[in-house]
Amino acid sequence: MFARTPRLLLRPGFPEDAPALARAIGDLAIVRNLAVVPWPYTVRDAEAYLASPRDPVLPSLLIFERTDGAPRLVGSCGLGRRPSGAVELGYWIARTSWGRGFATEAGRALIQIARALGLPQLEASHFIDNPASARVLEKLGFESTGIIAPRMNCARGEDVPARLMRLRLSAAAVKKDEALAA
Repeated sequence: MFARTPRLLLRPGFPEDAPALARAIGDLAIVRNLAVVPWPYTVRDAEAYLASPRDPVLPSLLIFERTDGAPRLVGSCGLGRRPSGAVELGYWIARTSWGRGFATEAGRALIQIARALGLPQLEASHFIDNPASARVLEKLGFESTGIIAPRMNCARGEDVPARLMRLRLSAAAVKKDEALAA
């Protein structure tokens, strides 16, 4: 699956992307805000990630900035299935590209994909000490569930408080939530 936005190309990762992926994510300021990414992050980690099996329906994409020359890897995003069965949106952006709106732009593309897949809602979370990620999720329309729960962070080696958020994509999801609240 591929997606194109005004400034970005989202596509699956290929083995030859491993060095660029390791360079882009190999920054503790990024990895400390991701639940399942080890620190330090090496080219071997990138190779293993790119070779790992993927859900055949839910996209896992690298984010490339479209340029006049070759596209430049600036992050990653995707939809993943939680143990509960819920679908979670995740993303990260290389520090050199922070503050340029790439996470929001890529997130909007993923939300369009989720709607095309007929998903009724998406979940997301952010570590409490990462307010920038909270702002991205809010721009995308996610709302807090009111739950803050510990989530294991591989790079920090400990549970870190995370705010759980949800985006309803269909009227059916809204009606289901209203019925559960009644």
